[in-house]
Amino acid sequence: MAQVSDYTGLITSEHANKPKFTAMVGGVAQAFVDIQNQLDATPPAFDLDSAVGVQLDVVGLWVGVTRNVDTPLTGVYFSLDVDGLGFDQGVWQGPFDPNTGVVSLDDDTYRLLIRAKIGANSWDGTQGSSAAILNSIFPTGTDVFIQDNGDMSITYGVAGDVPLPIFIALLKGGYIPLKPEAVHINGYLVTSISGGSLFGFDVENDLISGFDVGAWGLPA
Repeated sequence: MAQVSDYTGLITSEHANKPKFTAMVGGVAQAFVDIQNQLDATPPAFDLDSAVGVQLDVVGLWVGVTRNVDTPLTGVYFSLDVDGLGFDQGVWQGPFDPNTGVVSLDDDTYRLLIRAKIGANSWDGTQGSSAAILNSIFPTGTDVFIQDNGDMSITYGVAGDVPLPIFIALLKGGYIPLKPEAVHINGYLVTSISGGSLFGFDVENDLISGFDVGAWGLPA
């Protein structure tokens, strides 16, 4: 960080003992110091990892996604009486959010949505790359994948740790744009047992398994 002393320290010996001269140099240098410090602070302020508030809004605008959702995200508000919406799960209702659901994302959730949009902007349309994008924004331990049904339709599956309701709401609402054009989404299935794979025939891996291993997928 630049300081005024960086400049006043360069005053030659014959003027260094002149307080008025030193004050004049310091006053002029202060303007340049402020400009340098502001320029140095600008890149971190708009860095996706550290930007907050209006700076994060600018990043989202550049990427192509806003924190305001078109349709309120329902079933995500914090509640002590609803399973899955307790502490560290449900979202607190914001000052401008209606009772029906969230209409404006908080910084942390919005940051993840921006990451998803960045991935979608360069997506090549393949299943492998879509899985990589999805799993880069969902929490560690949660595996989100796309099942190609072979009839111009796909199904989203969520195995492993059950994510927070806000993530499922964003996925269902189409705010994570990873769907090939003209392809229909059949539904969204979330494992009924957190930490487990989804139940399915003819497949045996970390995402889908058969009897005694896979868990029933619940419609999101």
